Amino acid sequence: MTLRILLVDDHAIVRQGVRQLLLDRGVARDVVEADSGAQALASIDKTVFDTILLDISLPDMNGVEVLKRMKRKAPRVPVMMFSMYREDQYAVRALKAGAAGYLSKTVNAAQMIEAIQQVAAGRKYVSPAMAEALADYVSFDGEQLPHEKLSDREYQTLCMLASGKRLTDIAHALSLSVKTVSVYRSRLLEKMKLNNNAELTFYVMSNRLVDLNPAMTA
Repeated sequence: MTLRILLVDDHAIVRQGVRQLLLDRGVARDVVEADSGAQALASIDKTVFDTILLDISLPDMNGVEVLKRMKRKAPRVPVMMFSMYREDQYAVRALKAGAAGYLSKTVNAAQMIEAIQQVAAGRKYVSPAMAEALADYVSFDGEQLPHEKLSDREYQTLCMLASGKRLTDIAHALSLSVKTVSVYRSRLLEKMKLNNNAELTFYVMSNRLVDLNPAMTA
């Protein structure tokens, strides 16, 4: 079975590479590209897809928010999150929001194809790293950790601050104003009962919410 796939990523070179791979390997008969959340949501209003590959970092909105809107519009279409963020950072949030799986951009071609075919067949895709993240999550018997109380934007801001990014860097990356990012920072500090960036960074590193490898947190 070849698939009609919606590929959502703001990097043209990533879209081109993935599209060519899926077509060359006979996985897809058609790959529609979108470079933003708004374009992706417009696409599913016009076309019925078998599977959606969705990045988390988009220029207009967070990918988890796009996922939630997609599930309201097309609840039966499986959505695979596809991101450079480590699986234990966003996997649980994505699955709770309705994702069929979470795929790291560091996977090889065979792993990508297997994951896409698995979710297209109606099953969940769970990698070993995601399985560990889920096990850690359920082991707390429903008690929320401080960072689990954050909104998706606040959580993204938390991870980026702990990675050493300035407010201006975060604002640029998320296509937000510096003032808005500052509000997110204030809210997350209040929710987590932290006083400053040093305490924030210590918390994030202690809970291994970010990878020390910059390439994995960009």
